[in-house]
Amino acid sequence: MNKGQGLLTVRDIHIYYGNIHAIKGISLVVRKGEIVTLIGSNGAGKTTVLNAVSGVLKTRQGSIDFEGTRINRLSPHSIVRMGISQVPEGRKIFSRLTVTENLEMGAFIRNDIKEIVKDMEGVFELFPRLRERRGQIAGTLSGGEQQMLATARALMARPQLLLLDEPSMGLAPLLVETIFDTIQRISEEGTTILLVEQNALMAFVIATRGYVIQTGRIALEDKIENLSKNEMVRDLYLGGDLD
Repeated sequence: MNKGQGLLTVRDIHIYYGNIHAIKGISLVVRKGEIVTLIGSNGAGKTTVLNAVSGVLKTRQGSIDFEGTRINRLSPHSIVRMGISQVPEGRKIFSRLTVTENLEMGAFIRNDIKEIVKDMEGVFELFPRLRERRGQIAGTLSGGEQQMLATARALMARPQLLLLDEPSMGLAPLLVETIFDTIQRISEEGTTILLVEQNALMAFVIATRGYVIQTGRIALEDKIENLSKNEMVRDLYLGGDLD
């Protein structure tokens, strides 16, 4: 897979919540085959950037291009059709539907029934626990299982680019490792990933490049090996040490 080609290009975007200037000229690139992480403190603007890419929020200035096509004036469902799926912060599963029905909702843009069945089997292989609970009401799943379901639901759209927003939030350490192992496997199977994560230690284990966002601006951008040696990054996000 060609890792030099820009799949997603965000150029100088500005986003407002009313009169609050939340995102102040952010630019970033995600190339095919990469896992790129966006780290920062609470309120720095990480989720806002993902929501702009997925079309949930509109930019006031700047552009967002996907495979060379500008998408930041498109509707969210149009962006999903182009090949971008988001796993939102807090999972936001359909709690009253079964696991299987949630997965079917993830494939709402598709009508290739045989391939949908095939992909559902694929996500059950990726998340065996979901197979065991396929008929269970999603709202009764554990937090970790709900995170698995939210990720599996996004994969049912067959995305080229997967946006992951805080996948480790609220999970026990063992489950966090399981989720990140699965993210690595999803990447290895050909899906490009933009990962927002407060747990920078875990994000740095699987990502190839990273951006550090502070108060709506990109403060640093580099390969993970270089970011992990940066004194500011170590002090603020890595607990002083990556070892």
